[in-house]
Amino acid sequence: MLTVRSLSLLLAFGALSAVEAAPRKGRNRNGQGQQQQQQQAATAFEQAQQIPQGVSTATDGSTILDTTAMVNGLPLRFKVSAPADQFTADSGVDGAAQDAGDAGDLGLNVLLHGDGGQSFFDFPNQAVQDGLAGVVVLAPDPNLFWGGGSGLDRTDGVAHAQAVADLIADVMPSVLAFNSSKVSFTGVSGGSLLLSGFLLPAHMAQFASAGQESQVLLNCGGLVPQVDVSDANAAALAATRLHFQSTQQELALLQPAIPAAIAAYEQIVAGQGLDAAAVGTLQTVDNSPNGGHCEFDEKDFVSGVQLMADSFSAIVQGGDGNLAGTNVNVLNPVVGNEDLTFSGAS
Repeated sequence: MLTVRSLSLLLAFGALSAVEAAPRKGRNRNGQGQQQQQQQAATAFEQAQQIPQGVSTATDGSTILDTTAMVNGLPLRFKVSAPADQFTADSGVDGAAQDAGDAGDLGLNVLLHGDGGQSFFDFPNQAVQDGLAGVVVLAPDPNLFWGGGSGLDRTDGVAHAQAVADLIADVMPSVLAFNSSKVSFTGVSGGSLLLSGFLLPAHMAQFASAGQESQVLLNCGGLVPQVDVSDANAAALAATRLHFQSTQQELALLQPAIPAAIAAYEQIVAGQGLDAAAVGTLQTVDNSPNGGHCEFDEKDFVSGVQLMADSFSAIVQGGDGNLAGTNVNVLNPVVGNEDLTFSGAS
């Protein structure tokens, strides 16, 4: 349960991370006094640890468990939201009725936040949506950058992607009964960089091989694969529903990176024998909202990301393609739309 103190910490941290949600470049460290201040100041990761973990209630009445597991030597704090009776008895959730390793009906929608962690604490995908329980994972990085590093250079991307894949395979079954053949992903800004740069090209065979299905929503970010794509992962990507979403005033840093990622992923699945029509059905793209970085509702980062979370099923699970509560359709095939046009830069 959130106390007054923990809520104030959450609000203070949220104000910080909202500013830092975009992919960031490293800061210069000049002067001994400045260095001492930085050494004494708590990192974003340390600040996040001041916010209590535990059990709370989701917007749709589901139960949220906020906990931490060590995965490959990395502390992965994560939240999972689902009906209480789908948690395992060992999870500590009241009303839990499952044993570790039990299969469940719900799949997962795993969200990776942007730089600074705003969407971890907001947990925009917490409501169960079209058969997917919400999961959000906090980056195990001092700055809360998925993949570490800065900007487009994600120096810890390989390790972070492996940790997320192993969290789903090895830890989640001890917490929740879920359908392991239905694991999908949402990326926000820096989280989209980790997904497109590292997790999708290196681990998609774990989630989208024969008998499995996976959808991926990449919001306000994209990288060409930063690792080799094996035949098995390429085949899995050819069965993965993928959507790229940006805005008219995307960050200047990302304006060339997102189109390059679109072209790279189009080429991967075309190499698996898909014709242009099949590629265009499998992979879609849009940047029509007239907003800044992640401002998909043309208003704000937080509400824009929430809009995309609310629209997940409409966009990548066979829905009408309209953003929730609007008539804005975002299902444009990537074929012929690789070179996005931007009206400005945020």
